[in-house]
Amino acid sequence: MESVKRLSSDWRYPTTLLCVYGFFSTVKPLEPFLIPFLTGPDKNLTTEQVNNQIFPVWTYSYLSVLVPVFLLTDWLRYKTVVVFQCVMLFITTALLRWTESVPAMQATQFCYGVVTASDVAYFSYIYSVVDLKRYRKATSYSRSIQLLGYTVGSVLGQLLVSFDLMSYDNILVFTLVLTAVALVASCLLPMPQRSMFFHRKLSGQRASEEGAKRHSGGSEGEERDSETSNTSLGDKGDTKEEQRVEEDEDSEEIKGEASCSQVVLQLWRDFRQCYSSRQLLYWSVWWAMATCGYNQTVNYVQVLWEHVQPSQNFSIYNGGVEAASNLLSAATAYGIGFTEVRWEQWGELALGGFSGLGAAALFLMTFAGNIWVCYATYTIFKCLYMLLITIAMYQIAADLSMERYALVFGANSFGALLLQTIITSVVVDSGALGLPIVPQFIIYASYFSVISVVFLLRGIFSVCKAQRMKKEQLSLNGKQSEICEEHKF
Repeated sequence: MESVKRLSSDWRYPTTLLCVYGFFSTVKPLEPFLIPFLTGPDKNLTTEQVNNQIFPVWTYSYLSVLVPVFLLTDWLRYKTVVVFQCVMLFITTALLRWTESVPAMQATQFCYGVVTASDVAYFSYIYSVVDLKRYRKATSYSRSIQLLGYTVGSVLGQLLVSFDLMSYDNILVFTLVLTAVALVASCLLPMPQRSMFFHRKLSGQRASEEGAKRHSGGSEGEERDSETSNTSLGDKGDTKEEQRVEEDEDSEEIKGEASCSQVVLQLWRDFRQCYSSRQLLYWSVWWAMATCGYNQTVNYVQVLWEHVQPSQNFSIYNGGVEAASNLLSAATAYGIGFTEVRWEQWGELALGGFSGLGAAALFLMTFAGNIWVCYATYTIFKCLYMLLITIAMYQIAADLSMERYALVFGANSFGALLLQTIITSVVVDSGALGLPIVPQFIIYASYFSVISVVFLLRGIFSVCKAQRMKKEQLSLNGKQSEICEEHKF
C-alpha cells in the first residue's frame, strides 16, 4: 500500500496517465477520410451539405462553450473536465457511426466543438500536479504524445483503407475501443488539490508544506516562490494572502478559494497588464489572424481535394498526406529551437514573408487542378504555419511570467476563434453567402496575403528603426570618445 501511495505521488504517475490519455484520444484513423465517408454510400450526404451546413456548426459550438469550459475547468479542478472531454469524444464517434441525417451530423459537430474546447483541461491539468521544475518535461511529453497520436492515426487509417482491411464503419468501432482506453486512463488520473483561480489553497495543504519546510531546512523565500508559481496567473500579491491564511487554520479554506467575481477581476487585471506590451500585442494579433486562416484551411481542405479529384481513387492517400505533414511540421517547429536568429528584430519581417509564401501555396492549391500539387502545397502551408506559430510562442513567452501563459495563449486562441466564426458565418454558412469551395479558398489565400502585406510593412519599419537607433548610438559613442580624447590632452 505504501508503494502505491509513493507511486501516485510521483510526478511520473500523472504524467504517464495523461500521456496515455492524450495518445489514445487522438488516434483517429477515419479523420483523413471524413469527407469520402460522409459523401459516400455510408451517409449519402452531398458536398454542399457537409461544407455549408454541417462543418460550420463546429466553429459556432467551439466559440460558444470555450469561455464556460475554461472557467469550469478551473472550478472543477481539471480532471472532471478531462473525463467529460473523453465522454463527449465517445459520443461524437458513436453519433458519427450510427446516425445519418444532417441534423444528427450537426449534433456530432456540436459535441466535437465541446471536445476541442475541453483541450484547455488537458493542457492545464499537468501544471496542477507537478512541481515547477518539472513543467518543461511534462509539457514536452504531453504535447508530443498528441502529435504522435495524430500521426499514428493517420498512418493506421491509410493502411486500413489502402489494403481494404476495414470498412469506414468498422474503423469507427475500432476508434470507439481506443476512446474507451483513453476514458479508463482519464478516470485513473489523481484529482489535483489546487487550481489557478478558484482553489488556490485547500485544507490540509498547509501541513504538508510545513513538513516539507522542516525536511528541507525551511528556506522561507524559496517556499514563497514555489507557492506563488502554483496559484494565480501572475498575482504576486497572493503570497501575502496565503501567509495570512496559514496563520488562521479555521478560515483557511474560505480564504483560499476565490469567488467568481474575484476570478473575473483578476483575469481582467492580468489581461490588461499582459497586453500593455506593444511587441506582445503585435505577435498576438498575428497569432489570432493566422490561426483563424489555418483552421479554416485545415477544416475544409478535404472538400477542396474532393473537388479537384472527384473520384475515390486519390482520397485513399489522404492519411499518408496528413501523417507526412504532421511529421514535417513537427520537425520544422523543433528546428526553430536551434536557430540563432534575433527574432525580436527580424521576427515581424519573417511573419510577413512566410505568410506570403503560405498565401502563394494556397493560391497554387486552389488553381493548380492537380491533386498531387494540392497535397504538396498543403504540406508546405502547414509547415510554414507551424514554423511561424512556434516563433510567435517563443517571442510571447519571452515577455511573460510562467503564470500568465495560459491566459495569453487562451486569449489569442479565443481571438482566432472569433475571427473564424465571423468568416464561417459570412463565407461558408448556407444561411449567408454559402460559397462553393474554390471561392472559399480564394478568400483564404487573399486573407493570408493581407496578413503578409501588413506584417511585411511592420517588419520593414521595425528593422529600419532598429538600424537608425544603432547608427545614432554609434554616433553618440563616437562623440563621447572624441570628448574623452580631448580631455586627455
